[in-house]
Amino acid sequence: QVQLVESGGGLVQAGDSLRLSCAASGLTLSRGGMGWFRQAPGKEREFVADIIWSGGTTSNADSVKGRFTISRDNAKNTVYLQMNSLKPEDTAVYYCAARTTLRIPYNYWGQGTQVTVSS
Repeated sequence: QVQLVESGGGLVQAGDSLRLSCAASGLTLSRGGMGWFRQAPGKEREFVADIIWSGGTTSNADSVKGRFTISRDNAKNTVYLQMNSLKPEDTAVYYCAARTTLRIPYNYWGQGTQVTVSS
């Protein structure tokens, strides 16, 4: 049974930092990767950042470049999203995602964690 368990969301002020974590179990990531997406109220889910498990190549949305950093811990099957210089427009539910091969879209999702940034 595949599980993605997120943690680390919360309420912060603009300019603060947060770190999200997502622990994956029940799947093999060596040929795939993990990522973070977010969905703000009234908006569609959007890509934030992802990482290829083998080699660690990362990608980031333009809106978070220079502020958010994705990383992974291979031994713990865990991905992190370090979010610095948070802005009110970063307020959203953040979802962790995983895929066991890079040939398909993300097909495993976490339950989501709320991040609220006050001005």
